[in-house]
Amino acid sequence: MIAVTENFRKIQDLLAQAVADAGRDRESVTLVAVSKTHPAAVVREAVAAGQRHFGENFVQEAMDKIREVGREDLVWHFIGRLQSNKTRQVAENFRWVHTVDRAKIARRLSKQRPYYAGDLNVCIEVNVDDEPGKGGVSPDEVAALAEEVAGLPRLALRGLMCIPAARDDFEAQREPFRRLRDLAESLAESGIMTDTLSMGMTADFVAAIHEGATIVRIGTALFGERR
Repeated sequence: MIAVTENFRKIQDLLAQAVADAGRDRESVTLVAVSKTHPAAVVREAVAAGQRHFGENFVQEAMDKIREVGREDLVWHFIGRLQSNKTRQVAENFRWVHTVDRAKIARRLSKQRPYYAGDLNVCIEVNVDDEPGKGGVSPDEVAALAEEVAGLPRLALRGLMCIPAARDDFEAQREPFRRLRDLAESLAESGIMTDTLSMGMTADFVAAIHEGATIVRIGTALFGERR
């Protein structure tokens, strides 16, 4: 159990250094701890260390964990592929959804979001490397989907998200993140304003921060390999 606390401190140091190297403020980047497949006990330890944002990929696992952890001050992010028959649970229990890639899913989230819960923060997932079988819209579909999502009630279109193909070289890692940032800037030019770039994980978050990431999603470096 001690390892999570130590890992959390190391990650905070790495984040602070990356943000400083990029000439940005530490407050401009939010750490989402990806707790999928890990038990509620390690989530509690991360909470004790100061972490408040957690990302989950699987709806039923997330629901069990949210109930077991039992903390209303935590912010839960859904970061997995979302099926139509699971949207109600997500709409009712999460604060963020990072993986909207279909208008149908967005409409269901909008309809099912409780009025008392406030707007559900959503990001459009973009398949920046055009990888077969991976979720996300193609870059040329972003504008149309963003326009539709932005017009739906009880949803707040916050920005874009991506999971690029793995790259080992730092400059190569920056390239797909740069393209996602450019897409967000194109949306702004068309009048759709966003403030979030959800990009960067354990292996490439430093590159993502240099390209403007506002949310990084880190699991392995904090909790270890998936169980």
